[in-house]
Amino acid sequence: QVQLVESGGGLVQPGGSLRLSCAASGSIFNIAVMGWYRQAPGKQRELVATITSASGTNYADSVKGRFTISRDTAKNTVYLQMNSLKPEDTAVYYCTSGPLSRPRAYWGQGTQVTVSS
Repeated sequence: QVQLVESGGGLVQPGGSLRLSCAASGSIFNIAVMGWYRQAPGKQRELVATITSASGTNYADSVKGRFTISRDTAKNTVYLQMNSLKPEDTAVYYCTSGPLSRPRAYWGQGTQVTVSS
């Protein structure tokens, strides 16, 4: 089992920045992919970004150029730097991890990000 704990959410004005963190513990040897998903009210959960153990990254088109995912292997932590935030980025952001065969095997509890003036 892998436990994921997110932090860093909050309220920010449009155009502002936030950095989310997700610390993994437990059977971390099983982690090949870590990522972020989000779910806005009334909408389906969607991919934000993923990163592999080889530092390969993938981003949703809606966040390319604004968000950056990174990984500190020594700390078993993944980060999501979010810049130029828009109201439509408002959502609960979830951290995920897993092996290549099941990259979303584990989920964190979520952290709320609200972009509003």
